[in-house]
Amino acid sequence: MAFLHEIFNNTFARKALAQVILPNGMIDNLKFGIRPYQEEAFKRYLYTEQENFDEKPNKPLHLLYNMATGSGKTLVMAGLMLHLYEKGYRNFLFFVNSNNIIQKTKDNFLNPQTSKYLFNNKIVINGKEVLLKQIDNFDEADNENINIKFTTIQQLHIDLNNTKENSVTYEDFTDKKIVMIADEAHHLSGGTKSGNLFGSWEETVLKILHQNFDNILLEFTATLDYESLEIINKYKDKVIYKYDLSQFRADKFSKEINLVRSLYDEKERVIQALILNLYRQELATINNINLKPVILFKAKKTIKESEQNKENFHKLIEEFSDIMVERIKKTSTVSVVQKAFQFFEGKNISFNEMAKRIQTNFREENCLSANNDTEAEKNQILLNTLEDENNPIRAVFAVQKLNEGWDVLNLFDIVRLYEDRDGKDGKPGKTTLSEAQLIGRGARYYPFALEEGEDKFVRKYDDDISNDLKILEELYYHTKEDSRYVSELKKALIETGIYEDEANLETKQLKLKPIFKDSELYKKGYVFSNKKLPKNFDKVKSFVDLGVTKTNYRHQLSSGGGRVSNVFFELESPVTSDEVMKSKDVKLVNIQKHVIKCALSQNPFYYFDYLSRYFPNIKSLSDFIEDENYLGNLEITFTGSYNRLQEISHFDYLQALNGLLQTIEVEIKNNSTDYEGSGYYPQPIHEVFRDKEIRVNKHSERAKGQEDLVSNGSWYAYNANYGTMEEKKFVELFSRRFEGFSHKFENIHLIRNEREIKIFDKYGRAFEPDFLLFCSERANEKLTFQVFIEPKGAHLIGYDKWKEDFLKVIGNEKKSIKIYTDTYKITAVPFYNYGNENEFRKVLESTFEK
Repeated sequence: MAFLHEIFNNTFARKALAQVILPNGMIDNLKFGIRPYQEEAFKRYLYTEQENFDEKPNKPLHLLYNMATGSGKTLVMAGLMLHLYEKGYRNFLFFVNSNNIIQKTKDNFLNPQTSKYLFNNKIVINGKEVLLKQIDNFDEADNENINIKFTTIQQLHIDLNNTKENSVTYEDFTDKKIVMIADEAHHLSGGTKSGNLFGSWEETVLKILHQNFDNILLEFTATLDYESLEIINKYKDKVIYKYDLSQFRADKFSKEINLVRSLYDEKERVIQALILNLYRQELATINNINLKPVILFKAKKTIKESEQNKENFHKLIEEFSDIMVERIKKTSTVSVVQKAFQFFEGKNISFNEMAKRIQTNFREENCLSANNDTEAEKNQILLNTLEDENNPIRAVFAVQKLNEGWDVLNLFDIVRLYEDRDGKDGKPGKTTLSEAQLIGRGARYYPFALEEGEDKFVRKYDDDISNDLKILEELYYHTKEDSRYVSELKKALIETGIYEDEANLETKQLKLKPIFKDSELYKKGYVFSNKKLPKNFDKVKSFVDLGVTKTNYRHQLSSGGGRVSNVFFELESPVTSDEVMKSKDVKLVNIQKHVIKCALSQNPFYYFDYLSRYFPNIKSLSDFIEDENYLGNLEITFTGSYNRLQEISHFDYLQALNGLLQTIEVEIKNNSTDYEGSGYYPQPIHEVFRDKEIRVNKHSERAKGQEDLVSNGSWYAYNANYGTMEEKKFVELFSRRFEGFSHKFENIHLIRNEREIKIFDKYGRAFEPDFLLFCSERANEKLTFQVFIEPKGAHLIGYDKWKEDFLKVIGNEKKSIKIYTDTYKITAVPFYNYGNENEFRKVLESTFEK
């Protein structure tokens, strides 16, 4: 059998997943936005829950999420917790192998004052407020809220096997259905690996799971040992999602890793790192990015070594001088260090001023040790909130304590303060593997954006490597030059997926052709795009404006009516008139207002402050109740016996209103977003498209530039096309059609969009079409077409369907914009795919018809 997660790779499953809708109870109550891969994680669970398929796991449900360090596993835990509450679960057991991680997770789940708290200030599910309660055992749990017990796997094992007062027992799991959430779950397979479960943590967890048929075990880990046959056999039917570091990095959610090797001694390596730290800080400041970069100083084995490193560092900072800075400038051959000095010189920041700023930044009170349990627990809040503005820490000293469970975004430099290695025969040793693990933790991306609508959570300069801000997307690991050690570290990093060996990369020069730079389009033309803006609800003046259509609500009245049937005889007494079900329509305006207000007060969505966000034109709740554009024109259809319909009580009205209001709430939320795309705005083409450097894998399709086809064609703007195979096939098609195309059009220019242009749909989702085609009609040279074109591989068409739908919307609109005497028509065509080339060709040619 293949791994469970592999069933989601086929076309049918991809289409089915695309139809899965995330419940409002989940998405409305999480504080942070859900990234695409997290949405995928949720949808896979929902699909597994809702659908029947051959590989569907048996109950009690046991699943594992193999997700990269930094990918937000805890948010996935929180979202699944909210969903499972909605499905009737109330009791949750969170466990992990480390006290440090327990404390961090408690803050994330329970402390609204921390920046990493996962939920909105008020959790509302099905119209009712739900609390998060920490409990010591499940006798303290209630049936209205989310009850969570936090513990370590060690403590859980002890409690269950050495029962004492107030501790959790196996019996707790027999009569209550429990959701168990295991973080860093790779620590739970010791029994499987050894071949003996008896007395192990693993046996304890599995015993809990099987206490109740409805129990659920959700495991999360970044490191699953796929080399172990025992582990594969245990988890192949349980790994629902594999989103590893290599994919996380490929999707641009991590920093890039750079190894800074030099022949400097430890002191000079530290100074060099301090200079780069200051460079990042100053560069961020002038670009209005709020950043406080942190350095980690890594000792090899002992706390004593780390304490000595910290003492040496304080002495260095005390004696820090312009002479030290100048020496690095004169001797360092590291290109980014020299680039930093050019920056300081351009800003008239002298060596003396640099030294003063570094001394200020790294005062002793701004440095932290995280070596033993006492220190780590004491400093837990500081260590896990390093990004916060009021957190003063700039340097951390550690040995091993931070290799697991450390959440940090603004770590940009790790300095290795030792020089030996423990690898053998070219294989990384234990120390090197732990260093690679630490680097993976530091590779979490620090979010920033320079303009409205830019995605602040992903790298922006992979295709613009000369951009100064690229250093804000990189983690530097500073080490002594040692070819054998560096080779072993690279091997360890490559195995984790977070690093791509520079030997596999090459830099490509992407240049606009002189003939294009001489064109009228480049000199005087415009390119149109739009921006991502907060959703404007000012024009919303009715339910209809937000797509609310299900306004007729049916409510079945409860009744004591019933009958007894004989199992062996079909003959029953005739139905009495009182048993005949009838219906009655009641307009909301005919229900007493205080009853409606009571129903509104029970659902926080209808509190006036929240409601007016969607409907800013209502003046009061009375206005909302009475106005025919809102509740004033709605009816409820009551169904029941004749007698029951004659005596509809206030409680009946309240129940029916609650159902109606929940239905409306769901529709409003499903049809509303926080952002939307703006109208088009022009930018001069010569300010947008430019020469640039890009880095590509020399063994990939993108390393081939298609120069034989595009280098001499006047119609292609750049000197090469370093695109995918599908993109190259499209360019081949266009080159074949160019001659016929040029009979009707002139000033024809096809420009590959190297992340210069983004467009946003009505939901505020960003899209970067691969190509823009510009051309003017020969019969009307004042009319210029701008066409968005996106080649797409067959395996991605279903996944990116929303993008194609967006292109169709643009194509149907054919928006015309006049600038001076010129008119631009902005349009688009559906996806190009080599398999539908003939159909695409016809659509492209027809798109210019009026």
